[in-house]
Amino acid sequence: MIVCDFCLQFKADGACALGLKIPKGMSCRDFGPGIEKFCSNPNDFVDPKQIVQMATYFGMKGTELKKVKLMAIRAETDRLEKSSRVYDMAANQFV
Repeated sequence: MIVCDFCLQFKADGACALGLKIPKGMSCRDFGPGIEKFCSNPNDFVDPKQIVQMATYFGMKGTELKKVKLMAIRAETDRLEKSSRVYDMAANQFV
């Protein structure tokens, strides 16, 4: 397992979209984590602690772990905002 497996810049052909050399460990200066890289099914996402535990289990630390924490908090915030929206039938939109 490498850090690229959790990065949005990692392409299906095994190359970095930014043109960087693929690291052997769990460190990359331009690491960009994505929630879909940790949970293929959005319903599997419970809370940010779950994602942080997964990242720690896979050996992430330092800057990469901080980026994962921020990404998980953003995903939680987005999820809560979407669930608190109410659909206004008259206006035909979410409010």
